[in-house]
Amino acid sequence: MSQGTKSTLYYIAAVGVLALGLSYAAVPLYRIFCQAYSYGGTTQQGHDAEKVESMQKREDRILRIRFNADTAASMTWNFKPQQSEIKVAPGETALAFYTARNPTDRPVIGVSTYNVIPFDAGLYFNKIQCFCFEEQLLNPHEEVHMPVFFYIDPEFADDPKMEGVDTLTLSYTFFEAREGVPLPIPNFARK
Repeated sequence: MSQGTKSTLYYIAAVGVLALGLSYAAVPLYRIFCQAYSYGGTTQQGHDAEKVESMQKREDRILRIRFNADTAASMTWNFKPQQSEIKVAPGETALAFYTARNPTDRPVIGVSTYNVIPFDAGLYFNKIQCFCFEEQLLNPHEEVHMPVFFYIDPEFADDPKMEGVDTLTLSYTFFEAREGVPLPIPNFARK
């Protein structure tokens, strides 16, 4: 085999490895982008504690918040919301729970991502406490209840694009976190 052929094969192999690496990183990188810019129904970074204390509840506008739970194809957990929906007014805090169970005979580590539908409503959905972007270890046959403490910004009620929106869906997806393949977590999602 000539030197030129070997170089070409090395370049092709390097491109293949790079493409494979990018395909594994695509989903987490897309989620980080969406999280940072409130795109695709993800919520923006954190909440303002002072705003939570002083915000006024908009009782003239009641919203239904639906809860959805999914797992990636390789994730073995049973994952579901404990309530199918709740009613909340913009400017009011709310607490919901999800349940995850590991039905296997081995420990499994999971990491969740989330989004809000309709996508434009993600701008107004603020999580105070959440289990997303944090590794969760479930031992064999262990079950846990995970809280989501949130509020809808009162400005939701003043946005003309949200005028006809009376239902929001909060959707979480759990992925198995595999050793050696850490999911990148944006700084603003860390506590």
